[in-house]
Amino acid sequence: MRMARLAAVLRPLAAPCLVALVVLGSWQMAVVALRVPDYLLPGPLAITQALLQDWQTLTHALLMTLKVTLLALAVAVVLGVLLAFAFVQSRWIERSLFPYAVLLQVTPIVAIAPLIIIWIRNTTKALTVCAAIIAIFPIISNTTLGLRSVNPMLLQLYSLYRASRWQVLWRLRVPSALPSFCAALRISSGLALVGAVVAEFVAGTGGNQAGLAYEILQAGYRLEIPRLFAALLLISLAGLALFLLAVALTRLLLGRWHESERVLVTAAHDEPG
Repeated sequence: MRMARLAAVLRPLAAPCLVALVVLGSWQMAVVALRVPDYLLPGPLAITQALLQDWQTLTHALLMTLKVTLLALAVAVVLGVLLAFAFVQSRWIERSLFPYAVLLQVTPIVAIAPLIIIWIRNTTKALTVCAAIIAIFPIISNTTLGLRSVNPMLLQLYSLYRASRWQVLWRLRVPSALPSFCAALRISSGLALVGAVVAEFVAGTGGNQAGLAYEILQAGYRLEIPRLFAALLLISLAGLALFLLAVALTRLLLGRWHESERVLVTAAHDEPG
């Protein structure tokens, strides 16, 4: 039974792992065959060696970047959900504030990040604000859409039984909005990481507070390209881990009752071996 469950978990990973092996093997063979120097394009082996050599420094920088990312994501989720609740309760509030949410979304963060870093003396808080600005819009827009996308018949039923706004919100609108919120969370988790890295590029913070963006800048200045690629690899893996955590949370919240997750689970069990 345990082996069957393990096989069911590992089966979806087989194809991506096979593609990764083919791409990495072809990359390494091409670099060796064409004698490409490491300062132009390092091979996977050189990148792995640089990662192992600077493991302590790079992992410390990764933790700093993840700290900012998770703080920004938490801020984006809390503020985004509260704003979505306010928008659903009052059209006037939505008309007044939603254009500014759109304005934040379309404003390049590199243009306002220097001002935020000047206004907020604490570097971690400034980076968190920059990353949260990038990550908050999907939470606001998707959650608002989900809160409004309720079954009209159920809404009339709640009205017939004279349910209060609070009861309609928590018993009807919130469950209806969970799929949209989970989709937004998967998007915003990656955006928060991108925002943290961009903000670190602008801030250029070194020392114990240095993130992976600073390590990339330093590696580029010194032409330590394998180390640069190693830092990029850690950023990519961190983004993948955040996405998988969001997917796991989605299954936890929706797996037992929502059609989207139940269909996926059923298809996974019915897939022939």
